[in-house]
Amino acid sequence: MIRLLAGATASGLLAVLLTGCATTAPPAAPAPARQVAPPAAGIEIPVEYYRLDNGLRVVLSRDDSMPTVTVGVYYHIGFRIEPRGRTGFAHLFEHLMFQGSANLGKMEFIRLVEGNGGLLNGSTRFDHTNYYQVVPAHTLETILWAEADRMRGLAITQENLVNQQGVVKNEVKVNVLNQPYGGFPWLNMPQYANESWFNAHNFYGDLEDLDAATLEDVQSFFDTYYAPGNAVLVLAGDFDPAQARAWIDRYFGAVPGRPVTGLPDVSEPRQEREKRHAYVDPLAPRPALALAWHVPARGTPEHFAFGLIDQMLLQGEDSALWQRLVQQKGYTDSVWGGINLLGNMFNYAGPMLWTFSLLHDPAVSTEQVVSEVDAVIARLREAPPDAADLQRALTKIRADLYGVAGSSDRFGLVDLLASFALFDDDPARINRIEQEFRAVTPELIGRVAREYLRDTNRTVLVVEPGQTAAGGPP
Repeated sequence: MIRLLAGATASGLLAVLLTGCATTAPPAAPAPARQVAPPAAGIEIPVEYYRLDNGLRVVLSRDDSMPTVTVGVYYHIGFRIEPRGRTGFAHLFEHLMFQGSANLGKMEFIRLVEGNGGLLNGSTRFDHTNYYQVVPAHTLETILWAEADRMRGLAITQENLVNQQGVVKNEVKVNVLNQPYGGFPWLNMPQYANESWFNAHNFYGDLEDLDAATLEDVQSFFDTYYAPGNAVLVLAGDFDPAQARAWIDRYFGAVPGRPVTGLPDVSEPRQEREKRHAYVDPLAPRPALALAWHVPARGTPEHFAFGLIDQMLLQGEDSALWQRLVQQKGYTDSVWGGINLLGNMFNYAGPMLWTFSLLHDPAVSTEQVVSEVDAVIARLREAPPDAADLQRALTKIRADLYGVAGSSDRFGLVDLLASFALFDDDPARINRIEQEFRAVTPELIGRVAREYLRDTNRTVLVVEPGQTAAGGPP
């Protein structure tokens, strides 16, 4: 996972805000929210969804089982759509968001949250950059004020830019350049498998591009992508909805709206031939192999079918690939991967890969592994799954969904609600996911497997070790 984190702080002014006091009068009652009833069966997440006049989408999901609230702000800008010549800029900007704002000094956002017993994080992904906090319920107003403060007025200075350019470059060196298997396969596979520059450039950032970023770039990026109309605010937890809406209107409603820039065309052509690439990793002690296939468009019936294929072939020790490569052949001790290695099959908006990876014994050749993978996939392409296999995949999907939506920090819930709001304008879709999986038939799975698990839709990436198993030179 990319560690795209940053920090924040508090000042004397914040002591007043922590008491819940405000310096302005409460606004008029907000417009009625769209109440969405959950289905009679399946997951039942309460959802209120509305927009402010400045375009900010707001999702409220009340749950008083714990006296905490998780606050998430998601911006529809990820590294997939960052400007050409500024690779890594979406990630760089995520760091800059913790460097201060109009009323918070450098790193005060972090100290504000952690000083009140909360936790926070931020990350940059394919199509969004997110910031979230898990805080005691009584501090909610303070956190809303702080998030609105940096949405309204980030501290864009040359000092902050130079400092974070150094931080990000060091992160690239630590996490990628100086690590065995650094960037494998989450960073380098998209560069080999995709054709569009937006999907195939170095998401972490070329060091030269990071150095070339200017203060004008930062201001332009903020004005373009960090507008309220390009964002969604999600609250999940123990709060009074009417009070929360009043605070949101007071603080976020005061952020001026700005035009939202249209997104670039990130579509990928149908892959018609297999791609193969190999490179030597000087720090790797064992060979590694990754295979990737383009998947159906997100949200389509075929997409849900591929989600079940992922469960049957790759997820868990009952999966067909684990059974064949680990249990039966002993080529490796684990296999891993899935749809979207930097998230899940819902929290992205553009083209995506299903990627399968492993480290294997040096005595085993790439072709041996690929041959066994082909044999496993051929079974699914030649005949639809039987009822037992399909039911097991559905059970695993249901368990995953409830695990994500029911996590104690509520981040998984916030992430799904934000993704469905940001990419679909429909956060209540979370309550229909299970139904959409159950609508998939064995015949559809067979058709999807034949179309998308073609050899000609595949990219094979081989990592050749630069060290012996003992850690010395070969």
